[in-house]
Amino acid sequence: MDQPELQALANKLDRLVERCRKLEQDNASMRELQDDWNRERAQLMQKNDLAKNKIEAMIGRLRALEQH
Repeated sequence: MDQPELQALANKLDRLVERCRKLEQDNASMRELQDDWNRERAQLMQKNDLAKNKIEAMIGRLRALEQH
C-alpha cells in the first residue's frame, strides 16, 4: 500500500473509532433513561395499587352501609 491509501485507511479507522465512542455514549444515555422510566413505572404502579385498594375499601364500606 502506498502512503495515500494508508492515510485513507487510517482516516476511516479514526471515524469508525469515533462512531463507536458515540454509540457507546448514546447507549449509556439510553440505559439511564430506561432506568428512569422503569423507576417511574414502578412508582406509578405502586400508586395505582394504593388507589385501587382505597377504592375497593370504599366500595366495601358502601355495601356494608346498604345492608344495614
